Amino acid sequence: MATLTQAVRTTASGPETKRASRTRNTGSRTGSSYYWMVWPAVIAFAAFHTVPMIVGIFFSFTNYAGYGEWNAVGFANYVNLFRDDRVLEAYGFSFLFAIVATILTNVISLAIALGLHAKIKARNFFRGVFFVPYVLAILVIGYVFQFIFSNSLPQLLPNIPFIAENILTNPDLAWVAIVILAVWQSCAFSIIIYLAGLQTIPGDLYEAASLDGASPWRQFTAITFPLISAFFTINVVLSLKGFLQVFDPIISLTNGGPGTSTESVTMLIFRGGFSGGEFAYQTANAVIFFIVITVISLLQFRVLQRREADF
Repeated sequence: MATLTQAVRTTASGPETKRASRTRNTGSRTGSSYYWMVWPAVIAFAAFHTVPMIVGIFFSFTNYAGYGEWNAVGFANYVNLFRDDRVLEAYGFSFLFAIVATILTNVISLAIALGLHAKIKARNFFRGVFFVPYVLAILVIGYVFQFIFSNSLPQLLPNIPFIAENILTNPDLAWVAIVILAVWQSCAFSIIIYLAGLQTIPGDLYEAASLDGASPWRQFTAITFPLISAFFTINVVLSLKGFLQVFDPIISLTNGGPGTSTESVTMLIFRGGFSGGEFAYQTANAVIFFIVITVISLLQFRVLQRREADF
């Protein structure tokens, strides 16, 4: 009797056992195929990012000029960075530019996104129009803006101070022109992010708020902004990180001038590292700049995400 029962159990569980075995075999083959797809990307990332970064950090502790012989100098490059007035001025300009441009970009983008999200005619057409600047090459657009600031505006507005004399030649105001170009180009991407966030808000909330007599501003502060705060965090972090690394708008408009009044950190690293014989010195500057951007981004996420939780 026991033998018969055992035989029945074996017969009944046979197909299930085979199916489970086939599933395990298929799963193992599928898992290995994922590794074959992932490893090429990991190797490419390491070859073109991680390894060069490690090599750069190594050379930051030397006096390598980009060619010839070199010797180890320890932390001398890092110490000298904090004594270099030109480096400090570049950091000051970069932070001033990034803060102003980030605020303007997010305020303007959110206002435009709210307008496009409303029920207006040709809404899709205007969405496409506002996204065009993000598609265009910033260097090409920069040279167009350079012509506008240096020729068109002085001729059209000859009686307005600072504009009539070409704002790009004014050491105190040239950065304003760079902010205008950068904000105009960057708003396109931020608008798309805010529109994606606005589309996640149920319309019933606004209907209920209207029935309760809430004003448009009250609806924005109590419903709209709290519910898109995650998208606001993304835009602010990406904007500040990108503006801190500003390069193309400066090249096309002022090339760092007049003098060094609009020289950013990235431009200083490029000029000194690749053509100024300061490869190791500017590599140390790049390492410091990388740490600064990383810390600022993490702090932004921590502060803004905490605000998200409060809503």
